[in-house]
Amino acid sequence: MSTPPVPRVVAVVVAYNRRDLLAEVLEALARQTTPVARVVVVDNASTDDSAAVARVAGDLVDLVELSRNTGGAGGFAAGIAIAMADHEPDWVWLMDDDTVPEPAALAAMLAAVDGTEYAVAGSRVVWHDGTEHPMNTPRRNPFASRAELREAEARGGVAIRSTSFVSMLIRADVVREIGLPIADYFIWNDDFEYSTRALRRHRGLHVPESVVVHKTRVLGSTDVDPGARFYYEVRNKLWMFRRSSSLGPIEKAGYGASTVLRWIRTAASSTDRSTLRDGWRRGWRDGTRYRPRPNAVALAGLGRASDAVTRIEPADG
Repeated sequence: MSTPPVPRVVAVVVAYNRRDLLAEVLEALARQTTPVARVVVVDNASTDDSAAVARVAGDLVDLVELSRNTGGAGGFAAGIAIAMADHEPDWVWLMDDDTVPEPAALAAMLAAVDGTEYAVAGSRVVWHDGTEHPMNTPRRNPFASRAELREAEARGGVAIRSTSFVSMLIRADVVREIGLPIADYFIWNDDFEYSTRALRRHRGLHVPESVVVHKTRVLGSTDVDPGARFYYEVRNKLWMFRRSSSLGPIEKAGYGASTVLRWIRTAASSTDRSTLRDGWRRGWRDGTRYRPRPNAVALAGLGRASDAVTRIEPADG
């Protein structure tokens, strides 16, 4: 009896001004016990030597240099498009340039989803000291059936409704079905929208045996005082609740209520509430007046990346 082929996995790493961490991430990807087929590194117009680090990392890496910073959302949209258009993946593995996977991280996720209909898998995310990272906690699926819960438990996992781009594995056929992350989100909530969009009609699994280290400067959750970036939190949540089909009506009500509570906690703990008020005002204005552009428009003028985006997701799609 022949051994089934190992799934072809293409990793996508979005890089911006963290060259030393990027080198560590690329080294960790090269050491995976189940090898990745390619690593697409999207350099988001870094001003350090991030592109040079990727360039000398070897033939495993496909470097995509963008002429402007498109944020994490634009970087992942471009990177997934390149992976899909040029590298024929079975799965795409997403991570930031401060996400260092343990050697068996990919093998554990693939083993957990092997022979199943799972469309998305996510790793357990820890900080430098092994503490669970609160910034990347997946949301359990409250609508999972008993059979789904039992299957997830049998595979050593948890049935999820969302996960983060800090080590998210997504099936390539699902990318073709749902498209790309929304580039105009720039930062924040892009992974929440994309993972819930993928999992609206598919199943996802959190895999605790797959471990990655998220090397943020501090250990904190998303309600830590965000400063001026609060604008993106407000605008993008409004875009998601008002424009996206990733959540059903009941979910939008529930997540909307929890979002308001999180905003209140953020304001209560802030040392610069005037900045938060300004971010809330501008975010509310733009989130209610405007809508995100099609990716082919938002990511136009970026050469190879733009071509790949239009191949995967046309402007009129």
